[in-house]
Amino acid sequence: QSEGSGTGSFRMVSEEEQNMRSKLEHLTVKDHGPVFGPCPKLPPTLCRRQGSAKDELNETAERRTSCLKELRKLMRDRASEGEELSKLLLEQFGDKPDALLLRFLRARKFDVLRAHDLLKGYVRFRKEYPELFENLTPEAVRSTIEAGYPVVLPSRDKYGRVVLLFNIDQWDLEEITFDEILRAYCVLLEKLLENEETQINGFVLIENFRGFSMQHASGIKPHELKKMVDMLQDSFPARFKAVHVTHQPWYFTTTYNVVKPFMKSKLLERVFVHGEELDSYLKEFDAEILPTDFDGKAPVSDCHTIASKLFGSEDTAL
Repeated sequence: QSEGSGTGSFRMVSEEEQNMRSKLEHLTVKDHGPVFGPCPKLPPTLCRRQGSAKDELNETAERRTSCLKELRKLMRDRASEGEELSKLLLEQFGDKPDALLLRFLRARKFDVLRAHDLLKGYVRFRKEYPELFENLTPEAVRSTIEAGYPVVLPSRDKYGRVVLLFNIDQWDLEEITFDEILRAYCVLLEKLLENEETQINGFVLIENFRGFSMQHASGIKPHELKKMVDMLQDSFPARFKAVHVTHQPWYFTTTYNVVKPFMKSKLLERVFVHGEELDSYLKEFDAEILPTDFDGKAPVSDCHTIASKLFGSEDTAL
């Protein structure tokens, strides 16, 4: 494999790597490791994708070591300058293991300054929205996940991403509050990010807005929508690669227009609103892995099984 020796970013792509990229194009769901639990070893596609972890994330063993060192030093330097959030960050992360900091480096392609900003974003999000994190245990969110808010597909998509599904149709805001759903996302993301393949390949969200009612539209407050966007951008070491919205009614636009100003262009570019035109959506995902309530061919997800896979099987009901 030829690595350009020059300092410029231009390099000849070796034949081997071209083949690897064309293989990636043809990957299927079966080429990826499990979604639940840690990643026993990076699947061969990803090691070949060191092509990719390297292309994608600039990751090599030396790079990991030097960037972790730099990041720890930057955390100490910034904290000693006395800025409140940087001090808080050092307190919370100063003695954390490398594996945890590595998530932040991967999420920002080993750019140490941006990884430090993301760490600050992570600490800021928790400080800004303490209500999401009070007594935040698996037990606290288990019933929300058992109700399907959100659903985690048990197999990755063909790009190796974890697929999160949200079906708005049956959602009763009185019964499961917006905050409870965000709490479930917070626990889920932490849990799923223990897996290195997920750190590298990221997440994709599919939201089915069929059944989005006027009650939903008026019941969800702008500050709640902002909180959701804050969660999706710059608050977790998670790479959100795309958000797909299907079957939305005409008044969804009103809600979406409330959300847009909070979104940075990078996230906006990754939102695809399909309505009833599902061709491009179904090109993106294999119908075999999508449940029927998301226009696929798989059975509707069993959320109790998903919760057991995430949290173990002990029954936490009182």
